[in-house]
Amino acid sequence: MAVPRSTTPFTSTPFHHSSPSFSTSTFPKPPHLFHHITISTTLNLPRKSKISTSVSGIWDAITGGGADSSRQALIAIRRGMILFRQGDVVGSVAEFDNAIKLDPRQKAYLWQRGLSLYYLDRFEEGAEQFRIDVAQNPNDTEESIWCFLCEAQLYGPAQARKQFLEVGRDPRPVMREAYNMFKDGGDPEKLVDAFSKGRESEYFYASLYAGLYYESQNDADNTKVHIVASCKSPYGQRSDDYMASLAKVHCLCRNWEL
Repeated sequence: MAVPRSTTPFTSTPFHHSSPSFSTSTFPKPPHLFHHITISTTLNLPRKSKISTSVSGIWDAITGGGADSSRQALIAIRRGMILFRQGDVVGSVAEFDNAIKLDPRQKAYLWQRGLSLYYLDRFEEGAEQFRIDVAQNPNDTEESIWCFLCEAQLYGPAQARKQFLEVGRDPRPVMREAYNMFKDGGDPEKLVDAFSKGRESEYFYASLYAGLYYESQNDADNTKVHIVASCKSPYGQRSDDYMASLAKVHCLCRNWEL
């Protein structure tokens, strides 16, 4: 079955785009828009990280960094994720960039930054971020799609498809179908129909990526129909999945009422 994205930012799971779980403080947010978010002081190593403890120690010795800067970088990433969930996309990028300054190793894993850059129309930087991420994990379906989405805005969908990042087989049926649709061209309505009676998470992702596909084609009306539907779906309303928040941010950035 398709497993929803986890609630720790760097733990590899089938749905690995995640939201932090925090316990000591909360930030103000627009009412009725985003889920309650709390902050945890527990830090985890980056997902997909291939840096061993010994190599990390050598890096810190060379750069003058240390455990504290790495810790502060992870905290900055979590702050950025919170701000994005609240609809403060500019603030989220500032935190993600700060994390990179604190610990440059983080850039290779900051898919969250790529998502934020997309919503600031900084498509070239977003595409670069996703390409760096896929270079670290050649099986990252969603980063491949988001790279396409950025490059479709820069060069048009036909050219973006010519330089599409091919990745390994995704274990999630809905994302395999979405990936093939973006890679080869396809019908978003068929994607939604195929998963309309499936699991709640599958319908959410089918609707979200159908809407994003329409956006890559500059079809604003159908984009709105499907992304609003993803937000209003049971999974979109109840899940703490980072992508459920992204669907709401998408509507907020486009001034669409939910």
